[in-house]
Amino acid sequence: MNEQRLRQMLYELQNNNIDLDTAVNKIKTFPYEDIDFAKLDHHRILRKGFSEVIFCQGKSREHVVEIVKKLNGSGAGVLGTRASRDVYEAVHEELPGIDIEYSELARTLVINGKKVVSEKGNILVMSAGTADLSVAEEAAVSAEFLGNKVQRMYDVGVAGIHRLLDKLEVIQQAQVIIAAAGMDGALASVVGGLVGQPVIAVPTSIGYGASFNGLSALLSMLNSCASGVSVVNIDNGFGAAAMANSITQLAAAKDKYY
Repeated sequence: MNEQRLRQMLYELQNNNIDLDTAVNKIKTFPYEDIDFAKLDHHRILRKGFSEVIFCQGKSREHVVEIVKKLNGSGAGVLGTRASRDVYEAVHEELPGIDIEYSELARTLVINGKKVVSEKGNILVMSAGTADLSVAEEAAVSAEFLGNKVQRMYDVGVAGIHRLLDKLEVIQQAQVIIAAAGMDGALASVVGGLVGQPVIAVPTSIGYGASFNGLSALLSMLNSCASGVSVVNIDNGFGAAAMANSITQLAAAKDKYY
């Protein structure tokens, strides 16, 4: 929304040509910044509660750097996913005075992430195996960026189910659970059968040939007989975090206003 359109809308509001709700909705749904190769949605934070997230994979370093600079300049926090070390180093070089948190494991870069707020969370991120950690950490870092309290519980797959059952009390205390698993993808179903909280299943592309790069885990999770299990795409840790955040936001709003 440029200044001219904003002024016009406020003039209409002042003269009772539109009501307050209409003005708020227009602000929420208005515009973006066109930088030729990308159109940056600066108002996403008004609609979703967090700023536009940069999917770095497939973008040139120059494009990522320019997008980061624009988003950071708007005052919003910046989260980049699937960010290689080369991308991080390019951003760091262009923004030398900015504190950038980079995780090589999660392939994320964060600038000005939200501080965890007490009324949101907590989210438990679980992984079936150590090989699933990259996806699990993407989910964990993303959920923290969105302002949630995050607990991690890794390498608790069903091949040694006693490791999972030993942590049952902690699992039951979580508000939302994210379960990342490859191979047979069984972790989400087992957890879904043990707890009443929503479980967000993340199939990972880990496993031998018949796992078909995560397709086997995806189908297993989609066919879960446990109730309350939803599924995101293969390796989509960020998508799981965004869904979990939607749940914690609703819970926080309910506690605040009701």
